[in-house]
Amino acid sequence: MEPPDPSTVRFAGPWTHRDVSANGIRLHVAEAGTGPLVLLLHGFAEFWWAWRHQLRSLADAGFRVVAVDLRGYGDSDKPPRGYDAWTLAGDVTGLIRSLGERRAHLVGHAWGGMLAWTAASLHPRFVASVSVLGGAHPLAFRSAIAGTPLRRKHKSQARAMGHLFRFQVPMRPEKWLVADEAAAVERLVRAWSGEAWPSAGDFPDTMRKFRQAMLVPGVAHSALEYYRWAFRAQFRGEGRRFTSDVGTRPAASVLQIHGTADTCVLPETARDSSPWLGPRSRFESLSDIGHFPHLEDPARTDKALIAFLNEQ
Repeated sequence: MEPPDPSTVRFAGPWTHRDVSANGIRLHVAEAGTGPLVLLLHGFAEFWWAWRHQLRSLADAGFRVVAVDLRGYGDSDKPPRGYDAWTLAGDVTGLIRSLGERRAHLVGHAWGGMLAWTAASLHPRFVASVSVLGGAHPLAFRSAIAGTPLRRKHKSQARAMGHLFRFQVPMRPEKWLVADEAAAVERLVRAWSGEAWPSAGDFPDTMRKFRQAMLVPGVAHSALEYYRWAFRAQFRGEGRRFTSDVGTRPAASVLQIHGTADTCVLPETARDSSPWLGPRSRFESLSDIGHFPHLEDPARTDKALIAFLNEQ
């Protein structure tokens, strides 16, 4: 089977596809609507398509909505380097500038949420607000995995993120991710979701698209580089520098949307992000929803997002 061309991830819909140069690379985006800019940042093993519901609903609510394929994903460039937090945050702010805007509301899922929080700390003048779905602040997440003082009971978070450690070895994780037409992607999504979504009508099509996107040359390696940098930085000077750079409370308001059934980023870990919440922040808990609120329950997720964004 020939690997898919990157352009095959450009699915038609009520949005416009285009390429944008930012921070020295080319990023593919899907865009809809007019108004204040909302930039959507996907998580691991996803691509821009994960935000198809929000592209429609937020555009209808009066926002300019842009869903990006992050560095290394989809039809964006896949350079061999640049998967550290500073470069990725530079991708976000570079994209905001290239889109002709001075500021943006950042909405991120999981890794995209941590990236949104990081960008708000490193480049606060570019960030109007932060919304994090199925994620936690990077320092809350690190503390939970380490089982250090915030809450000792969080040692279960290390078990929930066992894949973080398995992804550190070379080559084997890449082969595992793409084997059997990227079946591992579907296994992970099923394991991290609530009970209802895998039986929903749109689940098979979503999995076909996620698996196809993982087979695009370079994506599996790039996706794993996010994990590898985050882990290895903890043993280097850059890890201490990152802790210092993101350790202050951001000026931007933060909305957290988290499923009670999330088995990847545990709800307790998400709530331990409270030291890094800006003014007028809030936590929205979705019962029986797993790691993918934007896909499992787009109606409740979009309602919370729109209400929050309209207050900013």
